[in-house]
Amino acid sequence: MRKKLGRRDFLTGMGATAATALSIRSVLGANERIRCGFIGVGGRGTHLLGLVLKTPGVQVTAVCDIKSAHLQRAIDRVVRAGQPRPAGFGERGPKDYRRMLDRKDVDAVVIATPMQDHGVMSIDALRAGKAVLSEVAACMTMEECWGLVHAVEETGSFYMLAENCCYMRPQMRIMNMVRQGLFGGITYAECGYVHDCRFLHFNPDGSLTWRGELARDYLGNLYPTHSLGPVAQWMGINRTDRFVSLVAMSTRSFGPHKNAVKKFGPESPQAKIQFRNGDSTTTLIRTSSGAVVDLRYDTTSSRPHRTTVYYALQGETASYRSVTDEIWIESRSKGYRWEPMSQYAAEFDDPMWKKWEKEASGSGHGGADFLEIRDFFGALRDGRPSPVDVYDAVTWSCIIPLSAESVRRGSQ
Repeated sequence: MRKKLGRRDFLTGMGATAATALSIRSVLGANERIRCGFIGVGGRGTHLLGLVLKTPGVQVTAVCDIKSAHLQRAIDRVVRAGQPRPAGFGERGPKDYRRMLDRKDVDAVVIATPMQDHGVMSIDALRAGKAVLSEVAACMTMEECWGLVHAVEETGSFYMLAENCCYMRPQMRIMNMVRQGLFGGITYAECGYVHDCRFLHFNPDGSLTWRGELARDYLGNLYPTHSLGPVAQWMGINRTDRFVSLVAMSTRSFGPHKNAVKKFGPESPQAKIQFRNGDSTTTLIRTSSGAVVDLRYDTTSSRPHRTTVYYALQGETASYRSVTDEIWIESRSKGYRWEPMSQYAAEFDDPMWKKWEKEASGSGHGGADFLEIRDFFGALRDGRPSPVDVYDAVTWSCIIPLSAESVRRGSQ
């Protein structure tokens, strides 16, 4: 029987767990196709499906969605791309994806369902022997986090988190600078996902979408990986440093109710929904080395925004802020003042961007979606370690339940 590990054990233990060497193997030979299945082909899944269909050496053999219109649209798209008609699943309900996982002609699955389902579906797929590319976040609960780790370690199956912000060009440039030592030791970072998503809370018929259900049913930072993922990579989390503790605070909830009243009227059923989560949540995370991360989440406040994510990084010898796209480097900057990041863009551009710039353009999220899809199938075929492995995935995603626990305990 496994020892039951607590929340603090999870944060402090992942650094050691990440050092476990897994046997990474190529799924197929270099000249064989990778046969891919899709679980969830709504808006996001359909977009990823289009990118996968353009990936050499990959065939989409199965598609699953509980909405028949989404399923048929995806099947038609595969056929239009010149591939054989894929098998379709989903008509038997939310668990029908398990029939797809039983198929022998599926080597890998892309999971693009509502976020609340990612953890369980990934675990099922891994235990069925499939490689997994999961949309964010990886998990919603501590039990799912541990279940995902155990599934990878016990089966040797391949898992990658589809965190596209880690593939965005500016974030990869900073990663390159960090690797070359321009920042020295990292002491502090700010990051956040601030994006007014209230218009996405309701379906046309007035029912809640999965985003609306999140605001109703959960507490804390509910979408941490877009902002935290690049920062964790810059800081060497799970490699040279690790997260050890956090504290979270949330504001009162105002935005979702106001939006429901405005959209449906003060006496509507929607206006009577009790949304639990505060409009804005701030989480402070401390690392083993003594660095601190200030992480913000806000998707329900009324405010315009230039971008959905922002970043700032402070090292011993350099400082960066994405909102103004400026940097200062002690060994390089002329004078004690900020400089445009554009001055260093060409020098520190990541090799992936130099290679794939033309192909990536227009693929979504500034080209990051193209790169993450290519990296997933490339690593799978070459037998390389996962670019964003299960330890990264759960370390970034466990902020969801841990921040909620801190809020419930009065910001302990």
